[in-house]
Amino acid sequence: MKLLLDQKDNFKAKTKILRRRTTQKITGIAFVAVDINVKLTLFFNAGILRTPRLIGKNLLQTNMTIQSKILVTGGSGLLGNNLLRAFLNAGNRIATLSRQDASASCYNALDVEVIQADITDAAAVEKAIASCDCVVHSAAHIHIGWTQRDEAMRINEQGTLNIAQAANRLGKPMVHVSTVNVLAIGQQEEPADENTPGDGQIPLTYVLSKRAAENAVKQEAAKGLQTTFVYPGFMLGPWDWKPSSGRMIVELSKRWVPMAPAGGCSVCDARDVAAGIVSIVQRQIWGERFVLAGNNMTYFDLWRNIKQKLGKRPPLTILRKPGRLVVGGFSDRFLSSASQESETNSAAIAIASQFHYYSSAHAQTKLGYKIRDFQATLDDSIHWLTEHGLLKKL
Repeated sequence: MKLLLDQKDNFKAKTKILRRRTTQKITGIAFVAVDINVKLTLFFNAGILRTPRLIGKNLLQTNMTIQSKILVTGGSGLLGNNLLRAFLNAGNRIATLSRQDASASCYNALDVEVIQADITDAAAVEKAIASCDCVVHSAAHIHIGWTQRDEAMRINEQGTLNIAQAANRLGKPMVHVSTVNVLAIGQQEEPADENTPGDGQIPLTYVLSKRAAENAVKQEAAKGLQTTFVYPGFMLGPWDWKPSSGRMIVELSKRWVPMAPAGGCSVCDARDVAAGIVSIVQRQIWGERFVLAGNNMTYFDLWRNIKQKLGKRPPLTILRKPGRLVVGGFSDRFLSSASQESETNSAAIAIASQFHYYSSAHAQTKLGYKIRDFQATLDDSIHWLTEHGLLKKL
């Protein structure tokens, strides 16, 4: 019996020693792991090490570090300015390629490196991209009409080609901001997406030049450029300095318009679109296409909501086909010139008579893309335009 008790005590003692040694080893490993993690973090922050980039489709996708520097083109535009703010809020370092200098109001209080240059200047573009880790190309010439074709192609096609070629040569990934207007048009009851076959778009200047821009990026992608395409809908929201889409609100505040366009659009918030793009960059999701649209609604409902928010008389009906032909024809002949095309030209009326309804299901699933309430977007848009003197106080 004594022998059995001695063996039992001996076993307990050995077990206690083994547990103590195991605990010491695990603790030691944990301290080493923490030490390595701290050192790696210091190396990344000092720029000694960088996060691996995707070189081929078979390599693991890694998150872009907070210290990564992002170049955003068109930082003074509605989406571009929201992108600057979204990336800054995410902790990134930011540069923007802009025709405006750093003193412009749109860059006030933003910790952004403003590179004053034109995207049609290939040398300036390459120099700017060389100092960054990723490019988000949102700059574009927007004209909804038949004219300004050469100018649109120079900026949208050649400027985009300059950016794509430089990014490819320097091995920098790129997000190309396109538009739903280059995609096929779906049915009113069945919104289109990234893969809907067909066309149906009006061949006006903006559509043709943005399709040319997309083809330019695709050519470089075939040569190895890592890129993802995004297709925003009709964007509203704050930080619309020019204004661009917000001009619709401004114009509707000035006069009563009895008839709204007959078609519809997918109204989205520029802040949501920017958040979707930030998600792409942070996750390094390349070789994809994402519709970043929003709430599908008729222009009649959109204008009625805007008028109600402004306390103005809403439209009574829609502009039907006979009226579209008369208004468009009159505008083209008597209100437009070679240098200045009326905003109510026949191309603008034709595209506004279509239903540009789109689904963002792919982006919602893969990016966590969120579509905020339309009324909140409209309220924030009107508030921002009013606070910045672009809209009269209600």
